[in-house]
Formats: sequence, structure tokens, C-alpha cells
Amino acid sequence: MRLLVKVAAGVLVVLVLYLGVTFVQVWMAARRDEARSAQAIVVLGAAQYNGEPSPVLKARLDHAVALWRRKLAPVIVVTGGRQAGDQFTEATAGANYLLAKGIPDDKILREVSGKSSWQSLAATAGFLRERDINKVLLVSDPFHSYRVGAIARELGLDGHTSPTRTSPISGTQEVRYLLRETAAVALGRVIGFRREAGVNGVVNRGLAPMSGYAVVAHSGVV
Repeated sequence: MRLLVKVAAGVLVVLVLYLGVTFVQVWMAARRDEARSAQAIVVLGAAQYNGEPSPVLKARLDHAVALWRRKLAPVIVVTGGRQAGDQFTEATAGANYLLAKGIPDDKILREVSGKSSWQSLAATAGFLRERDINKVLLVSDPFHSYRVGAIARELGLDGHTSPTRTSPISGTQEVRYLLRETAAVALGRVIGFRREAGVNGVVNRGLAPMSGYAVVAHSGVV
């Protein structure tokens, strides 16, 4: 019994240390901006309301516009499918917002089926690879940076994170997201980020033509 208690205590100590180190890594990534020249800017999706980007999504899109205007990449990829009952995908809402900001339509690529960060990045990696694009800037909220960077690496992308600094998520709410991301990263590094996202596999493959571009749309089970 004493041996079992010692083993359990040892496992608990290792787990606490692992989660503590992971939290520090997630926190540090949230405060790091790796903006640099790339082949595409990829904006991770967030909620939209009847075609209007939520404040969280607007902050990400505004940051992507700033990066594009700095000529760090020639195209912007907007990502995200639709939730049940929605008329618009997150990608469509994002694309329309970018158009209103003066980004030419032929500089916008749309990933329209992802229901999770992993699905959206997997679909994006697929159609970018067909265009010989591998080096990307990943735009999301700061707390999301470490995980999206890790997912990108898992998918074979050369991804660097450049998080928005104008997100409405802050204070205690941001801390909660950091803790959630810590748990997701800790699990994803053990079992893989596809499994962490609950994706059993890519089940559909279709074409969604966008202003001369054909976006390969992947969807899976979340």
C-alpha cells in the first residue's frame, strides 16, 4: 500500500509539473509575435452573427489586414464553417469583412467547412500545398497561439504565430482560456492534436470555387 501511495504521489507530481511547464509555454506564446514574410496569412475562425463577424473575429481580421498591408504575405486565408442554423460560414463573414476593408477578392482564400482549429488548418494545409504554399502566418487570439502553431507543425506547415492585440477577451476571461488551452496542449502533445480535437478522420472532400481559386473543403466529425 505504501508503494502504491508513493507511486501515485510521484505520478501526481509529474503531472503537476507537466501542466505547469505547459502553462508557461502557452502563456509565453501568447505574448510573442512572430510576424515575418510568409506566403499566406491564415486567420482562425470565430463566431459570426448573421454574416457579421463577432468582436473576437473582427480583431483577428483587423490584424490580418495590418499584416497584409505590411506586405508580409500576398494572400489571406479565412477559415471556419457554419454552426447549425447559421446562414453564413465564419469564412464567408470574414471574407466579406476583408472586402469591405479594401482587400481584393482575388487575394482572399476561403476554407468553409472546418468545425475546429484542427479541421480548418488541415483543410487549409491541403489546398495551400496544391499551390506550393507552406510558409504561413497564423492569426488568432494570443491564448490560442501555442496550440495553432503546434497543429500547423503536425500538419506539415511552416507556421509562425502573430496574435491580435485588440481582442475583447482579456482579464479573468483570458486566464480561463489560457487554462483551457493548457489542458488542450498538454493532451494534444501526448495523443496528437487531431485526436485531442475529437476528429476521427476527414470524411468529405469537395471543391468550393472562389474567384478563380478552388478551395478543397474538408469536414469531419467533431
